[in-house]
Amino acid sequence: MFQAAPKERMTETADSVDLPIVYVSRKESFSACHRLHSKCLSDEENEELYGKCNNPNGHGHNYTVEVILKGPVDPVTGMVINLVQLKEHMKESIMDVLDHRNIDLDVPYFNDKVSTAENIAIFIWEQIECRLETGLLYEVKLHETDKNTVCYRGDKS
Repeated sequence: MFQAAPKERMTETADSVDLPIVYVSRKESFSACHRLHSKCLSDEENEELYGKCNNPNGHGHNYTVEVILKGPVDPVTGMVINLVQLKEHMKESIMDVLDHRNIDLDVPYFNDKVSTAENIAIFIWEQIECRLETGLLYEVKLHETDKNTVCYRGDKS
């Protein structure tokens, strides 16, 4: 598990001191294909709703994902998290799982979910959040194209 500086040390070194809160981020790029197709809709409804993205052979994107963390700066290390750890975590939980994959066929999470950018961002959030200290993950930003971006902050309705 990757985490920020140990809370015990932060408490000991920063008694009654307000620690600065900083946002840190890392970007990675991956290529993957998918098909937008809902099992809850007819073939005609899927084609009308998703258009060319419903192509039975799928289509691909060169995605960029940005993982943004928010936390106190450890007074000893000067870091919110060691970015080398975040890099390794993103490789294991995002790149190794999604890069050069057919998202619909190779990622079991999408067996019952449409592989929209929204759902991919939620998937990435869930993959990363469980490996970080509670509350450290702030946002997952997924760029499907240069013009289409989805941001997810873990909010539920």
